[in-house]
Amino acid sequence: MAFFPIFLTVKDHPCLVVGGGNTATRKIDLLLQADARIHVVAPQISSLLQSWVDEGRISYRCGTFVETDLSGCRLVIAATNDNAINQQVSNAAKAHQILVNVVDSPESCDFIVPSMLSREPLQVAISTGGAAPVLARLLRARLESLIPAAYGQLAALMAAFREPLKQRFQNTTERRDFWESVLQGPIAELVLSGQQERAQAALTQYLAQVDANDAPLPRGEVYLVGGGPGDPDLLTFRALRLMQQADVVVYDRLVSPAVLNLVRREAERVYVGKKPNDHTLPQEEINELLAKLALQGKKVLRLKGGDPFVFGRGGEEIETLMAAGVPFQVVPGITAALGASAYAGIPLTHRDHAQACVFVTGHLKDGSLDLNWSMLTQLNQTVVVYMGLRALNEFCRQMIAHGLPANYPAALVQKATTSEQKTIVGTLQTLPDLVHQADIHLQSLIIVGTVVTLQQQLSWFTPPPGVSEH
Repeated sequence: MAFFPIFLTVKDHPCLVVGGGNTATRKIDLLLQADARIHVVAPQISSLLQSWVDEGRISYRCGTFVETDLSGCRLVIAATNDNAINQQVSNAAKAHQILVNVVDSPESCDFIVPSMLSREPLQVAISTGGAAPVLARLLRARLESLIPAAYGQLAALMAAFREPLKQRFQNTTERRDFWESVLQGPIAELVLSGQQERAQAALTQYLAQVDANDAPLPRGEVYLVGGGPGDPDLLTFRALRLMQQADVVVYDRLVSPAVLNLVRREAERVYVGKKPNDHTLPQEEINELLAKLALQGKKVLRLKGGDPFVFGRGGEEIETLMAAGVPFQVVPGITAALGASAYAGIPLTHRDHAQACVFVTGHLKDGSLDLNWSMLTQLNQTVVVYMGLRALNEFCRQMIAHGLPANYPAALVQKATTSEQKTIVGTLQTLPDLVHQADIHLQSLIIVGTVVTLQQQLSWFTPPPGVSEH
């Protein structure tokens, strides 16, 4: 990352702003909100800045920048319309090891000013590293509607109880568990509905009950979450919320790095990915691991690619959890068939082509390929094969042997919804050779049906340059 995100205190510290126009005024306004001591240098200043000078809120020297203006400063902002002066300010500040920001010139900056959402004391800062400030402002506008002003009051209430909670709980995990139980319960709702006094009384009572062991902290739980086909934008809101609450994440190889990066950074990560004939952990041991971690009081995120209940063996895992008395939640995800078909431009159903869709797995429990061929070779349907790459040759041969024509449309989609997506379109006869010629890996899906003929017409997703589509 180009800039290290940091919140810097400037309260009562001298800060220099070079420039007196509208841009400088906006920066000065932000510094005033942070209680900085602001000195402005410019040949002339706006009427608003002059009023702040008259009120004693800022100091001002009429003139051009000189190096002595930097004396004692904590940070400097260059906001003139003269690039040469801005660069002079930047060079001088860096020579004195003073943090400097040059407006609209990220390459000359030690720090940049992000787009900010304030719900005092809660602050949200959004930055694109200076690459796309308009995008940052649009994202902030979206957050404005998602984060009510009362969240600041909720943060203030938590701050008021910070010390009593430290005295009660020495362990940071216990403190976090307490606050998560509060933030997801009726006390938080009292704050968000404007009932501050009732919320404070309820929180005081709850803390006293916990101290007397009358209200035990939440026990461990397992979140069985579908991570979708790869694009993190396709996650559900509920999945994102639980990903941020987990103490430990147990994940497999089908979870994309972009999705995994959204898990709470402090969470322990346990990889249990499985490849054909190469299991990091057998499924039975994964089941037991989930129960064991939850019984230790941890919030366990079982993060799976796609959907947990579509060839994800989620049913087996929750059978073990239920037998052990472990509470759990199941959060559906967009299964690979839906993601691959949508991003490849191959509708699974279509009035002129398919009135049914069948999902099958390309390998069974014993590794064989023993499918209901008479059912799969019916016309006017789409067949989607999960985990079928290794058996692709045999699958296509059997489909032809059981009645489908050799030129029946078929496609393979690799790493759907990601920048590495590849779509290969052919027939039952040609697809195996086309896939063999391409560099195709195990994260792929096979689609068979006349809907495949629509791919060229309906294809809309183009991977970034450097990733070819066959």
